[in-house]
Amino acid sequence: MPHPYVLLSAAVSLDGYLDDTGPERLLLSGPADFDRVDEVRASVDAILVGAGTIRADNPRLLVNSDERRAARTAAGKPEYPLKVTVSGSGDLDPAAQFWHTGGEKVLYTTDEGAGRARALGLAADVVPLGPDLDWRRLLTHLHDVRGVRRLMVEGGGLIHTQLLTQGLADELQLVLAPLFVGTPDAPRLFGPGGYQSGRLRLLETRRIEDVVLMRYEPTAPGAGPLPTAADHHWLALACELADRCPPSDTAFSVGAVVVAADGTELARAHSREAGDPVAHAEEAALAKTDPADPRLPGATVYSSLEPCARRASRPAPCARLILDAGVRRVVTAWREPDTFVAAADGSGVLAGGGAQVVVLPEHEDAAKAPNRHLLT
Repeated sequence: MPHPYVLLSAAVSLDGYLDDTGPERLLLSGPADFDRVDEVRASVDAILVGAGTIRADNPRLLVNSDERRAARTAAGKPEYPLKVTVSGSGDLDPAAQFWHTGGEKVLYTTDEGAGRARALGLAADVVPLGPDLDWRRLLTHLHDVRGVRRLMVEGGGLIHTQLLTQGLADELQLVLAPLFVGTPDAPRLFGPGGYQSGRLRLLETRRIEDVVLMRYEPTAPGAGPLPTAADHHWLALACELADRCPPSDTAFSVGAVVVAADGTELARAHSREAGDPVAHAEEAALAKTDPADPRLPGATVYSSLEPCARRASRPAPCARLILDAGVRRVVTAWREPDTFVAAADGSGVLAGGGAQVVVLPEHEDAAKAPNRHLLT
């Protein structure tokens, strides 16, 4: 089932604690990093915290920047991301700031907890998940019912642990603060569990005042990065874009999306877009990006059809355009058949240029659908 892109976000001390045991919240980072977090919040569809975080920190979880909120509304999004929490008992303070600031809220709980939450009059959409909390059902509901494509998880440690150990996290953004807590009873980022993700892959390090941001991607033990829920989401979107192509008897209908490593969409396009009868989807999408964008080398191109290795209509095939843009990861649904070009091998061109090519055959039927008339 499709899930949102799940981004875990946390700040920890040098000895791995999220907070100390004092009555006030321990501030681990400074203004510049708080602004970065605000930027990430503005980029997502929903922000999730656990019930323990609401009880301990009483957070508001807002996008504080007027400019970022204005940009969201200009893009047709709600002013604030959806606020999400999870509680098995449903026993939460109705006066908490979580319920009374920002936009829409949703509480995922058990069948028993739903009755308690409704009796308390919590100002949220209460969604029971059955006798027990089920993260996969929760994520599927967020994706399919609430339209959430990017989910930022801000805690607490138990939730981070559960999502990582169940293989449901797509990215970890971890800020390391230059201080020690040293109190064994203080909350830690991760607890014990059956971690299946193996060694994480480092995507980025960045100094922000006196803290360091580290971005990691979970991987399979001893293997390269596995396809994630986000890969399936973006490739499904590319296949949907292919359906928008003007029909043609001499070219495939293809959709493409360029996505940064942090899950931000950089561009999208489809074949023969804007009245150009020979435009390819990948070509048109890359043309909408800034060639100097530093995110391109870490980006992924999602294309419903394998990028072309040769073409007669333009000097450079799409595989070469992708490499020239600096992109080194491509996810596709369908290898190009010999309909128009014999022995087409865009994947070979990409691999020869140092790019990783991932084929997700689960989406092949969707990619072929607008091209059935060319395949009979």
